[in-house]
Amino acid sequence: MKAWNAIATFHGDSKVSTWLSRIAINEAIDFNRRQKKRPVHSTDEADMGIANQLQADKYFDGEEAEALLQEAIANLPEGQRTVFLLRYYDDMKYSEISRITGTTEGGLKASYHIAVKKITDFFRKHD
Repeated sequence: MKAWNAIATFHGDSKVSTWLSRIAINEAIDFNRRQKKRPVHSTDEADMGIANQLQADKYFDGEEAEALLQEAIANLPEGQRTVFLLRYYDDMKYSEISRITGTTEGGLKASYHIAVKKITDFFRKHD
C-alpha cells in the first residue's frame, strides 16, 4: 500500500526494485522502533522468534545449522543484520544496498564482513 500511495514520488532515479526495497526496509525499521517502545516485549525476544520456532517445531526436518544461523543472525545489531540479509539472502550488490540504506559501499562491506565474522564465531561457540 505504501508503494502504491507513493508511486507519484518515484522519479526513476533508481530501479523500481531498489525503490520498493527502501520502502520495505523503512517499514521494517519503523516496526522495530514501535516494538522498542512496547515495554512488555524486548526486540531480542522478537528477533529470536524464528530461531525458537525452528528449534521447537517437532516437524522441522532441516539441519540444526539452519536454526543456529537464524539465532546468530538475530543476535546481530540491526545495521549488520540488514546488510547481511540483503547481501546473503537477496544477493543484492553493494551498490544497490548503498542506494537503499544511504550507506557507503565501503561501510557496507565492512558491516557485512563483521557480521560474517560474528556468525562464524557464534557457530564456533556452539560447535
